[in-house]
Amino acid sequence: MATFVDTKKLAALLQVSEETAQAVVGGDVSALIEEAPEAVAEQANAEMAAFLQKHKTTLYHADFLTSQALADESIDLIVTSPPYNVGIEYSTHDDAHEYDAYLSFSEKWLRQAYRVSRPDGRLCMNIPLDKNKGGQQSVCADVTSIAKKIGWQYHATIVWNEGNISRRTAWGSWMSASAPFVIAPVEVIVVLYKERWKKTRKPNATNDITRQEFMAWTNGMWVFNGESKKRIGHPAPFPRELPRRCIKLFSFVGDTVLDPFAGSGTTLIEAHENNRAGIGFEIAVEYCELAKQRLEAL
Repeated sequence: MATFVDTKKLAALLQVSEETAQAVVGGDVSALIEEAPEAVAEQANAEMAAFLQKHKTTLYHADFLTSQALADESIDLIVTSPPYNVGIEYSTHDDAHEYDAYLSFSEKWLRQAYRVSRPDGRLCMNIPLDKNKGGQQSVCADVTSIAKKIGWQYHATIVWNEGNISRRTAWGSWMSASAPFVIAPVEVIVVLYKERWKKTRKPNATNDITRQEFMAWTNGMWVFNGESKKRIGHPAPFPRELPRRCIKLFSFVGDTVLDPFAGSGTTLIEAHENNRAGIGFEIAVEYCELAKQRLEAL
């Protein structure tokens, strides 16, 4: 059943004309943006302004899910580790949603990522294989299914062995078939692409991967240590080795690399160090400051 909306009241609430309010009810928000009050316009301009812009690196203090800072089909490669929804204590993000809410969040950012990716754009998504905190969930399978529903095409899954089996404390029913926990001490990097896997090389684009790196990294089992939270100053950093491998294996020199959840700026650091343009989004200003410090120290 259709819901009646009083467009006069809506216009007064939004401080716009009734015609604009009618357009908003019809699903067209472009007129609202054009006629937005000064405060709203200032907020939009602030989100479009970069927190850091140095050389070919840009960091936005903004929410990637809603930002319009990036044009459609402007990104060559996305390398990111979205929140895992396992109760990590971020300064702003709630990492303990109900699982359905977490999947809804995943769909939103994956749709935005799809919009900004070029037709030959790729996505390297570092996520858990599964989780047992708050109930067993097949995170990798569920998030990958959502990505495919949006339009992302599946290419491969890289298994990342952090070597953290010694940290294990949950066994379920100890030495009993009653209710044992099965926990794989690995994470995964799901590799997806937008429309076509074969990447179109831009003029003057070059490869910078060595023979040894290519042979080792095309093996879908990567073994290297995780990163120290205390050393970096972020509750969930990933090591520089992870984006370094993804960037060199899946993009050309000069390509544009995006991290929608920039955190401490690790992807941007490796994009810079490997001669790619780097773009990041981060909603917490203290993590923006941390990323800025690390980037300016290069």
